[in-house]
Parts: sequence; structure tokens; C-alpha cells
Amino acid sequence: MTMINKAKIVATLGPASGKKEVMAEMIKEGVSVFRINFSHSNHDDARTMIHTVRELNDELQTNVAILADLQGPKLRLGDVEKDTVVEIGDTVVITNKEMLGNKDRIYITYEQFPKDVDEGDKILLDDGKIMLKAISTNREDEVITEVVQGGPIKSKKGVNLPNTRISLPCLTPKDLADLEVALDENVEWIGLSFVRSPDDILELKEIIKKHGAPSRVIAKIEKPEAVVEIDQIIEATDGIMVARGDLGVEVPMQGVPLIQKRIVNKGHKAAKPVIIATQMMESMIESMSPTRAEVNDVANSVLDGADAVMLSGETSVGKYPVHVIKAMTKIITHVEETADIQVKEENPPSQRDERFITDSICYNASKIADQIGAKGILTMTHSGYSAFKISSHRPKTNILVFTHNRYLLNMLSLLWGVRGMFYDKRTSTDETFKDIERIAKKNDILQKDDLAVKIASMPIESLGMTNTLKIVKVE
Repeated sequence: MTMINKAKIVATLGPASGKKEVMAEMIKEGVSVFRINFSHSNHDDARTMIHTVRELNDELQTNVAILADLQGPKLRLGDVEKDTVVEIGDTVVITNKEMLGNKDRIYITYEQFPKDVDEGDKILLDDGKIMLKAISTNREDEVITEVVQGGPIKSKKGVNLPNTRISLPCLTPKDLADLEVALDENVEWIGLSFVRSPDDILELKEIIKKHGAPSRVIAKIEKPEAVVEIDQIIEATDGIMVARGDLGVEVPMQGVPLIQKRIVNKGHKAAKPVIIATQMMESMIESMSPTRAEVNDVANSVLDGADAVMLSGETSVGKYPVHVIKAMTKIITHVEETADIQVKEENPPSQRDERFITDSICYNASKIADQIGAKGILTMTHSGYSAFKISSHRPKTNILVFTHNRYLLNMLSLLWGVRGMFYDKRTSTDETFKDIERIAKKNDILQKDDLAVKIASMPIESLGMTNTLKIVKVE
């Protein structure tokens, strides 16, 4: 079996990719995680897609993870008359009372809008294509605005308020209902939209804990408040998504590339996976080949050391869902074969806490593997902790993670460079080391006379902290 790319591909499921045979092709071409977007999926469809992914994992012997992406407090317009166009200087009243919108008056689904908005605040519609400025508000049911940038207004389009602190909770009633489905199905990752502070993540984690589900949290960074509190958010979450669509509307667009790079670097330091998302290969919704700028964008995300690159409309509603995966795989493969992906700052463990020994072994395993040209780092894990740590150091070699926990194998599919393998024996350390070496050879990852670095906890049956590192020549 050949090694998969180190940077992973997350693909959004939808009408274009919901059929089992299409999903199977997408997995074969390189998808590691399927995203279910609850903004556009009802509960029955979501459950069907989750069950199909699980069936395919059994049939194809793969470990594809599922990311359930909650909509969050997404602000939207109501229905608007067809062919409604506004021009610079026009006055538009925005109301929280439901109605069919026209060029003079439009409805927003956000009840608190007149209370939260202040005079002078910007109001962006349809990913910033239309810009309004608040002139006045009666703090009750309507806001008078002036059009700064005009164009067609369409039904149900998103609304962004870059200057306004919205008073909506991070988890809306819809999110809580969707979350119930995701947790019932034990999905591996939950995406939390429009995160504003670490408290949003802690609230979600509390619900997951009460439910007794093993799901982990991805904080989606798309608000200016989240960029300000990024360090605390990274500490609270299990992974991060740089959601550049809304982020690029909420903060000045020229700031997004450096925010992206900064978050990837912080993810490395904290051993938290980072997904780069939105508009990666947008033209492939309609076209069979990406633009050169899109190729550059994907390549740069891989060069930055992102754990994963994500496709949204390209695979959910696009014409060529399998083709777009092939194109993305090709770009990732080329970059990884010809460039050296490294962390920007070395991050050896410095705090002597209870994880210090494990952290030291994971760090040194990565450095030694690079130094001796090892063909693999082999580790046993019960919790997945050592996989996160080793991956964060971006060693040049393959990271092979062995565990008896099939759920964990899927979850680890998001991590850069990690390849999970099932192993459920509890024998001596030496026997286990020989076993996992045999499995790696059988899968054509290691060959005779290759050097490998093995790490584990001794005694192995205690499932304790990683405390052993061994360099071997494969027999």
C-alpha cells in the first residue's frame, strides 16, 4: 500500500457527492475527512451520509473521519423579490419583522439586529458583495441604512457585521438539535462556527461530555474577536479551521493571508491540527481545471504546514467532485515531493508537567528520525496524544500510529502525516514492537534494512505515558 499525502483533504458532502459510489471514488483519490454542513443538510440526510461513510470504511478498509459542521449564529436575509437591485446612495430599511423584501425594505432573521447595531456600523450582504451603512436605528424593529456598494440582493444570503458585537449565543437552537444528531452518531469532529471566545468552545465541550460522546472540537476562525483571542481559543479547542470566506469579509481582506500563516504556526506549537478552508478551488465548481491562482493557494497552504485543505461547494454542489480531489491530490503530492515542510519555530518541551516525558520522547523521535533518515516513526497510542504531538513537529518520515480503538483511527485521519493502523494485542513491549514492524512491512511502508524509530509506554499493557524510544533496523 502506498503512503497517503501528509497534508490531508477534507471534502464537503452534498447533492453532487452524496451517492455511495461517488464517495468511494473520492476516498480512493485522497479524501481523509468528509464534512457534513448542517447549514444545508437535514437530519435524515446527515444520518444517511454518516452511515454511508462508515460502510465505506468497512468495505475499503479505510479510516475516513466525519466533521459535522454546525451553522452557528449565521445571520441571513429573508426572501427578496426577484431582480431586486440597489444602487449607491439608495436608502434601505432593514427590519426584523418577516416580509418579502424589495429594494426599499428587507427582512433579516436576526431578532436583536436593531438593538445591537449602532449608527455608522457596516452591514455586508452576500459575502461583502453589497455594503450598507447604518444611518439610524429605533432599537426595536428597524434600521435605516444607506447603500455604499450596490448590486443585486438575493433571498437567504448571509449578512456580516464586522463592527458589531452580536448578542446571539454561539450555539443556536438549530445547532443544539443538529449537535444531538452528530453526537448520537459519534462523529469524530464537530465544527463550531463563528467562535468569539474560548467560552464558546468550553460550552460545546460540556455538552459533548454530558452526552458521553468522544467527539472533538474544531473552532472555526471567522470573526475579528476570534483573531484577537486566538491563543486562548487554541488552548481550549482540539483543532482550528481558518474559514476564509466569512473571515475575509469580517476583517480587511489583505489581512487574511498573514492571519492564516500565524494560525498555522500557532497550531504547530500547540499540537492542534489546522484546516485551511473556503474558495480553495472555487472555479472547479463549474470548470474541470483550477485557475493558476487556486493552484498557488493550495500549494502555499501545504508549504505553510497546514494539516488539511478543505473543499466546500467544489465537492458538495460542483460538477466534478471526483476530479477536484484528483487535482488537489496532485498539487499536494508535488509540493511534498519537491519541498521541505517544516515548522517555523522548534518547540521542544520546556514545562516539567506530567506530560513532560511523553512530550520529550515525541519531540526527540521526530528529530532523531530526520537525523538518521528513518522511514517511519511507529507509535502505540491509547488516547491519540502522541500522534498529535509527533505530527506537530512535522518530521520528514511517515508517522504510523497503532491503536485498538477504531474510532480513534478515524479521528487521527485529520492529522498531518499520520497513518492509523488497527492493533489490539497486549503482549510484551518487544513482541508488540515486532508485530507493528511486521504490519508496516506487510503494507509496504517499511522494507528490510530500513531504519525506524519506535516509541511506546513500558510496560505496554499498562496503557500509560510514552516513556520508551528505540531505533531499529528492519529485519
